[in-house]
Amino acid sequence: MADPVPLPEGFAVGHWTRADGSTGCTVVIPPVGARGGVDVRGGGTATRETESLMPLANSEGPTAVLLTGGSAFGLVAADGVARWLAQRGLGRPTLAGIVPLVAGAVIFDLQAGGDRPGPDQGYEACKSAAGGVPERGPVGAGAGAAVGKALGRERATRAGVGYAARRVADGSTVAVLAVANSVGDVVAADGQVIGGPRGDSGELLRSAELIAGLSDLSTWPVQAGESTTLACVCTDASLDKRDCGIVARMAAAGLARAVDPVFSPMDGDVIFCIASGREQPRPPGPEKSLLLSALGTVAATATAAAIRDAVVSPAD
Repeated sequence: MADPVPLPEGFAVGHWTRADGSTGCTVVIPPVGARGGVDVRGGGTATRETESLMPLANSEGPTAVLLTGGSAFGLVAADGVARWLAQRGLGRPTLAGIVPLVAGAVIFDLQAGGDRPGPDQGYEACKSAAGGVPERGPVGAGAGAAVGKALGRERATRAGVGYAARRVADGSTVAVLAVANSVGDVVAADGQVIGGPRGDSGELLRSAELIAGLSDLSTWPVQAGESTTLACVCTDASLDKRDCGIVARMAAAGLARAVDPVFSPMDGDVIFCIASGREQPRPPGPEKSLLLSALGTVAATATAAAIRDAVVSPAD
């Protein structure tokens, strides 16, 4: 298999992982001047500063994106990320000085045990950030992740952080970092379950069939807000803030291809998109739409591949 395509130039990814492997956090640091958008799915999200990535918000993009374990408690790790960025003069200029904008989203991994990521852990993740091909597997935000929880976490498949990247015909790169922690199964391109609940003999079962066969939903061991798939699309394509939101929305199709069931009230799925390419004068409408369609299509393909990689990598 060919080596993975590295992150676009100027992007860096860093992890902090608790020593016992029960939780962690991951930071994505884009080049200065990057734009960003977000698409929020599912009914159990916990996020920070996603409103600043909406098309009508004043800021152009995030200074960094934090993906973290610890459920809503883990959002405080963004304070450490902001501290690291501010020490280096990275952030939004204001009359009172630089203010880093750290967008973040969490997974629910509290059942894995361990202390939750805090500011110091977010800071450490920044210190380890590097370009190239990010470390994958049960590290960072994916350390306490599992997928296919229809029979409870103890019978789910361990997951983690996955990565995939594609080069586009126009010369740009679309790279996706994903954290798989879904209620549903992770499925291969042919529909085969590669991460799901395990039966009494250790065989992989299909969650959609198990859920459909439940006669008493009160016996289902999964609660709302306890599962999530997170993805961060990184590209050096020339996109403005609105474009980033469109690509993030299209990338959500990759979740639907790789996770079944998906976007449930019990999942907190979030997709970020960050673009570092220098903004160019906007081409005519049809040409721009074709470019966005191409980038969004590639982003969806890479997102599905990254989610599948998040399940395969822990076993490597």
